[in-house]
Amino acid sequence: MVTGIGNLFVLGDSYSTFQGHIPQGYATYYKNEGPYYLEKGGEALDPATDVFAVEQTWWHQLINETDADLLQNCSWSGTTVCNTGYDGVDASNKSFIARLDQRIEEGYFRDHRVDTLIVFGGTNDTWAKSPLGEMMYSDWKKEDLYRVLPAIGYLFHRLTRHLPETRLLCVLNTKLKPEIADGFVAACEHYGAEVIALQDIDKKSGHPTILGMKQIKEQILDRLTCDRK
Repeated sequence: MVTGIGNLFVLGDSYSTFQGHIPQGYATYYKNEGPYYLEKGGEALDPATDVFAVEQTWWHQLINETDADLLQNCSWSGTTVCNTGYDGVDASNKSFIARLDQRIEEGYFRDHRVDTLIVFGGTNDTWAKSPLGEMMYSDWKKEDLYRVLPAIGYLFHRLTRHLPETRLLCVLNTKLKPEIADGFVAACEHYGAEVIALQDIDKKSGHPTILGMKQIKEQILDRLTCDRK
């Protein structure tokens, strides 16, 4: 068993959701009865993926195979890191940075010891074609946070400021827009966070299958295991 993860906090999107295991009111993709179904002419076709049980998710497998205790799975399906969502909609009530700021303002991280925090995002910023902007590491204005690269810098700035003793892991999905992937890597280098770049994940409708979830878990575990050697 890999040790050293301890109290785990996940900040993610649909890839990390499961019905009943995320905060109330957050949108979920994966459900007990199956995720969203592909439709054609109003008729449901094959399920969008084959993940129908929480035990099949990457994060549940991870905690089962390590010493991790899940504090919170702060994941919301369809969310962007920045405050610009799909079709240019204002996402400042649910973006990654909005959820992080809410936890900070509520004193969550003051009241809970977080040993490891995993950020797993950027997919929806890519799919929604959110405006990129330029990397920023200070002096953000409200309008800057509606662009992806400034928001990534802001996210890791806030994490390191309020969780200075926490191990930060950034999981990068495959097929991210190159500028977004590079932005995550640059921010992680700047703030001392660790990057786990996923490779060859099995997906259906853009989302991990059972095999894909296992591959995500294994690649995270591989990184954690290598760090122990």
